[in-house]
Amino acid sequence: MDIDRFIKEKGYVDLETPRGDKLISEIRKMCKDKNAIILAHYYERDEVQDIADFTGDSLALSQQAAKTSADIIVFAGVHFMAETAKILSPEKKVLLPDMNASCSLADSCPAEDFEKFVQAHPDRTVISYVNTSAEVKALSDIICTSSNAVKIIQSLPEDEKIIFAPDKNLGNYIKSLTGRDMLIWNGSCHVHREFSLEKIIKLKNENPDTKVIAHPECEEPVRILADFIGSTSQLIEYTKIDSYEKYIVATEPGVIHQMKLSSPEKEYIPAPGHDSTCACSECEFMKMTNLAKIYNALKYEVPEIKLDMKKIEKAAVSIKRMMEISG
Repeated sequence: MDIDRFIKEKGYVDLETPRGDKLISEIRKMCKDKNAIILAHYYERDEVQDIADFTGDSLALSQQAAKTSADIIVFAGVHFMAETAKILSPEKKVLLPDMNASCSLADSCPAEDFEKFVQAHPDRTVISYVNTSAEVKALSDIICTSSNAVKIIQSLPEDEKIIFAPDKNLGNYIKSLTGRDMLIWNGSCHVHREFSLEKIIKLKNENPDTKVIAHPECEEPVRILADFIGSTSQLIEYTKIDSYEKYIVATEPGVIHQMKLSSPEKEYIPAPGHDSTCACSECEFMKMTNLAKIYNALKYEVPEIKLDMKKIEKAAVSIKRMMEISG
């Protein structure tokens, strides 16, 4: 198979891709020449976050994708995020530098199985986390993110019955806060379920002047231990305003880059996972994108996210309802 086909299908790197400062300058030049914008999630590699025109959590990235005037969106994230950008901006070309950048949470909710689940409970409003495929979004009434999920739930009448998918940990956390009647899909993120409570307690005992901050996708024992629970953007904001100087961070450690940029005087320790071979719990899918793949995506304008227009229209309803409620 020739290199052009590799690049188009997988996001592999052209052998002639420049390196170092030249690579960065060439990416910036192509963005200007092609009216392209790079969006990056907080979990991406440091250098990818640094080159992005906009860095944020799922909600902020969705909002940015909806309002950008760029002709091309290069999405440094995972597949469902690039799909969401395409749904919100169907007239734009959306590029995902590596089509293998999947999501274990989105994959834990196959659309065919979820459709049967929804049909078995027709009296319930379907609220799905943004970490889902376009097909699941099309089956949903409202989409939410970790930063606005409670607001979305509370916007509904108190007696409304709800299906929440796919993250059981986030769903149970929201249920504990709101007391709502929620039927929760049994899905989870492999990064957040792998944090070791025992190792975090040990780390906390070794660093008694440290606060534990956690994403709501974490398992309940980790959430109980945490001093603060919040979305990625909320965790970053918390470390800005809180008086403590040291934090154990129980989410994908890519977010620590933004914490260091906003509060460089503080110390951030990635929460350890169960795996004894690594110090923290990283998402291998989020780390697939690199500068060389972004360069090639811009150069060849592939791999491109393509969705059927009927699917886009159905999925857009639930996303736009989220954005109307969130403001």
